[in-house]
Amino acid sequence: MLTLMNLALRRGRQQLFSGANLSLRAGERCGLVGANGCGKSSLFSAILGELDVDTGDIQFIGDPVIAHVAQETPADPRAAIEYVLDGDQELRDIQSSLLDAEQAGQGERIATLHGRLEAIGGYGAEARAAQLIHGLGFVPGDERRPVTSYSGGWRMRLNLARALMCRSDLLLLDEPTNHLDLDAVIWLQRWLENYQGGLLLISHDRDFLDRATNRIAHIENDRLTVYTGNYAAFEAQRAARLEQQQDAYQRQQQELTRIRSFIDRFRAKATKARQAQSRIKALERMELITPVNTASAFRFRFQDPPKLPNPLLNLDGVDCGYADATVLHGVALSLSPGDRIGLLGRNGAGKSTLVRTIAGDLPGRGGERTCAQDLRIGYFAQHQLEQLDGAATPLLHLQRLDPRAREQQLRDFLGGFGFPGEMATSVVAPLSGGERARLALAMVVYQRPNLLLLDEPTNHLDLDMRDALAMALQDYSGALVVIAHDRHLLRSATDRLLLVSGGRVSEFDGDLDDYAAWLTSGERTVANSGQRDEESASGNSAVARKEQRRLEAARRQALQPLRQSVRKHETLVERLQAESAELEQQLADPAIYDPGAADHLQQLLQQQATTTSQLEQAEEAWMEALQRLEEAEGEPERAG
Repeated sequence: MLTLMNLALRRGRQQLFSGANLSLRAGERCGLVGANGCGKSSLFSAILGELDVDTGDIQFIGDPVIAHVAQETPADPRAAIEYVLDGDQELRDIQSSLLDAEQAGQGERIATLHGRLEAIGGYGAEARAAQLIHGLGFVPGDERRPVTSYSGGWRMRLNLARALMCRSDLLLLDEPTNHLDLDAVIWLQRWLENYQGGLLLISHDRDFLDRATNRIAHIENDRLTVYTGNYAAFEAQRAARLEQQQDAYQRQQQELTRIRSFIDRFRAKATKARQAQSRIKALERMELITPVNTASAFRFRFQDPPKLPNPLLNLDGVDCGYADATVLHGVALSLSPGDRIGLLGRNGAGKSTLVRTIAGDLPGRGGERTCAQDLRIGYFAQHQLEQLDGAATPLLHLQRLDPRAREQQLRDFLGGFGFPGEMATSVVAPLSGGERARLALAMVVYQRPNLLLLDEPTNHLDLDMRDALAMALQDYSGALVVIAHDRHLLRSATDRLLLVSGGRVSEFDGDLDDYAAWLTSGERTVANSGQRDEESASGNSAVARKEQRRLEAARRQALQPLRQSVRKHETLVERLQAESAELEQQLADPAIYDPGAADHLQQLLQQQATTTSQLEQAEEAWMEALQRLEEAEGEPERAG
């Protein structure tokens, strides 16, 4: 169906990749992954004929129908369902021809066209379009609203529905889950599992890639490498390949050292000159193996909040909603340090309304919202990306939060979020959605909140940044409430799930797989869903899983003091290392050894001795704290 042969692409002067080879047949579902800017979307543009390739060839077998999601939605006054039906071009062509034939009274042609309409399932097309629209989160009746009545995110859902409406042979999806909630992601995943054509998918959602693909094409270091299996299989295969590459690199470096040593020793000797020249030519012909560098560009952690009151916040019988409507009734919720809560619920059930009420953005309608005196809320939501000052720089955004902070301190912090060097002092206006999301998240993290509210934090974030966020959240000492369509983040960062449904907030006695089943069945709870007795006996029941999550939460709470001890000692070591480096720099100045500077020299030497001694003690204490933490973390494995 699709074949890439020795393909090379550039963007301006930048080489994106070269020598790329890939074949895709009907029924194959290939995930296209790689860091932002590596050329994934450019490859889509090349396949669609919107971008010329530098070298190589893109070949199609036959004349496949290609579907993709448009990035812009016209101001269409028609009903949403009519816009989605446009995705089936053959259907629209037949309908247009049928109208012409009816007006011309061409009976035989009308019969032929009706036969074609039946053959392509045209009589059920409207029902199919409505199913797509509802599956992507629209409620019944929305399909009759004009396209112009929807916001940008909902129009992107209509664009996705339109692409799925096309009876395509090849489907190109570029970050289709960015504008979806978890319910719609699960629905789309199931739809793709039944898709009969070839799929090329760009996504930064691990779980979605795992379930929607059976091959992975990875762009890295100017090369496209194809792996068999889903994303989890790709990670395992890539890890093994990188280990082999690093071994080969080290062996080659040893060989290079040996050859260069021979050349240096015998280049000038007449009897060995020819052999030396031969080895020089061998070096020139040798294809150098690059060292492995898998370090993420993103590195950050949540500093401990200044204070951790307990409880942080209580909602007691609070109704949540707006001036004209109550969305949630009688919400009772207590948040304490260490809580890790994920919110589940169908689109429009009130998850964001609950988070806004917790944040204080929406006043409660009845009941009582009680906050601790030292409560510090960090709230991340998509609308905050639009509120960033386009004329300001990332550095200036942080300086506004903390005018007394040293510039280098802020630059170091921004570097952990992917804003190194000049990026920290470039204006925000031209930044991509992912870069804006990282900056908004950096501003939340910098303020050291003790209650963290995240509403779809992974939209526009690539896999490396999502991994960095998940790791940072695992060590976060405050309370967390998160809404996310990224199931990997929910699994790694939360241990308690609340279901927002039917105007109520209740405990969800199950895991994310149970939630997917709940969405399908439409039942109110999972605990009474008729799970088999053998599941309960084997410890796989919802009750057992809930107990497991409770134990994991208790264990993480018990480990928190050990993690705080490690961070305290690590901070001390970093400070003493900086002081030691500063002293060494001063002692390297020749002027310090002038006779007139003898007193100052003696003072510096004493400071160096003291700092060295303190640093040794701090490093020893740090290592002991690390050992205690590792032993505590390993206890469940030993017990098992």
